Amino acid sequence: MRKRTKSIIGTAVVATAVAVPAAAVAGGDSDTPITGPALEKATAAALAHIGQGIVTETEVGDEESYYEVEITLEDGTQIDVQLDESFNVVGSEADDPSERDNDGD
Repeated sequence: MRKRTKSIIGTAVVATAVAVPAAAVAGGDSDTPITGPALEKATAAALAHIGQGIVTETEVGDEESYYEVEITLEDGTQIDVQLDESFNVVGSEADDPSERDNDGD
């Protein structure tokens, strides 16, 4: 009985050791999109700041701000607009064109 108990405890320790790092990695960058009324406010604030383009991606809890709105311009340039919790623009940055996927063009 004692040997079996040690085996069960050992198995539980190994399972925990494997699960904890996996959970830490999964809990990293959430990429949770903005939804509901917050999406409407964030979209309006970002487009007013940039003046043109379409919203192609959003995120709550970005590493740089509370909200991030990605806007794509007609020429393909992507601009990330950073917003605080009150939808005030706290920064914006165009993506580096060399980091974009190249489809052989």
